[in-house]
Amino acid sequence: MTYELIALFMFASMMMLLMTGQRVFGVIGAVAVMAALPLWGTGGVEIAFAQSIKLMKWYPLLTLPMFIFMGYMLSESRIADDLYRMFHVWFGPVPGGLAIGTIGLMVIISAMNGLSVAGMAIGATIALPELLRRGYDKQMITGVIQGGSSLGILIPPSVVLVLYGMIARQPVSQLWLAGAVPGLLMAALFVIYIAVRCHFQPHLGPALTREERAEITWSQRFALLRAGILPFMIFFLMNGLFLMGITSLVESSAVGATAAMGAAIIKGRLTREVFENTVRKTLGISCMFMWIILAALCFGAVFDGLGAVKAIEGFFLDRLGLDRWQILILMQLSFLLMGTFLDDTAMLVIVAPLYVPLVKALEFDLVWYGVLYTITCQIAYMTPPFGYNLFLMRAMAPPDIRLRDIYLSVIPFVAVMILTLIIVMVFPQLALWLPAQFQGKLQG
Repeated sequence: MTYELIALFMFASMMMLLMTGQRVFGVIGAVAVMAALPLWGTGGVEIAFAQSIKLMKWYPLLTLPMFIFMGYMLSESRIADDLYRMFHVWFGPVPGGLAIGTIGLMVIISAMNGLSVAGMAIGATIALPELLRRGYDKQMITGVIQGGSSLGILIPPSVVLVLYGMIARQPVSQLWLAGAVPGLLMAALFVIYIAVRCHFQPHLGPALTREERAEITWSQRFALLRAGILPFMIFFLMNGLFLMGITSLVESSAVGATAAMGAAIIKGRLTREVFENTVRKTLGISCMFMWIILAALCFGAVFDGLGAVKAIEGFFLDRLGLDRWQILILMQLSFLLMGTFLDDTAMLVIVAPLYVPLVKALEFDLVWYGVLYTITCQIAYMTPPFGYNLFLMRAMAPPDIRLRDIYLSVIPFVAVMILTLIIVMVFPQLALWLPAQFQGKLQG
């Protein structure tokens, strides 16, 4: 067999085994090791061992459990409840104001945890009941929560970009900075869509009544702003000190985790149950990510050894005669297709060994491509019929919100995400300008 056929057989075997429902890291790692043994004999075992050593020596990996701990601590200690009350009072008087406030809440939560699941859980438990009680349209609010929660994997500190940085061998600090402007751009476009639509169709997002507004004095409104002090302090201690060059990337994550626990103590909500749940969830998620990264590194090492990337590059460029932008668009479309039945980490570890070297060979910036990959994952998360977020929303929503409502709710928000993706593709500096400003100024 030629090396190209072996690579094709590996990829086909992996996809078939994934369809059996086995764990992603087990399938990918097993295929890599089983292919390495007949190719290189007993020395093939060393590939998996070498990749595990590489993983353990990758210092930025320490940020992973820190940020996961921070996100779950903020979620379990219900600090987001106070934030939502603040947005409720200040944005409620305008049509669609509570939905706009929910996007604002999601941006803040995203800037403090890096996981879309945490944002979804907070939105479904805090914002969704209140929005339904206020008479907001079911399709509008489920779309808002799904779209807003997806910002968690783009706005720093994004756990997905940490994984991409490990596999693509790119600095995590540069990836985080690259995701900031596109993430805020997407959030702004969400807000514009909600504001415009609710202006012309106010029944979709009714404003607070005159009587309700009269019940809240200005002194109470300003007092509620204090709810934003703790999250702002956490954000400053974590990101501000890092951008000022005072702390390194790993130190910044440790500061953020400590600050989140300190905020829970100040609020009097750090109980033994909260701490135990946070540690258990952090350990489970961190171990899962580490196994997935290890499997991806093993698979990628075997693929590199086979020269499969060169074969794929030659197939697209020489045989099909496609230019580099056409190849890039096909790659993004494949992510959308896989996103209907896989989550972001699974997609990354399956295709990263192929796509990352190909992107480099096509002379695209790998940091910029990391942002494109993340936005495409957001879209795939919300694309019917099997988008990951759709079923997560269905599990958390009350019975009167049907699956059809959830499917229809995402259409305008997916359109906004596609618009953001196109804008970032056409104007790469939206992602690359901020990293360029801090080039060589950051630690770690």
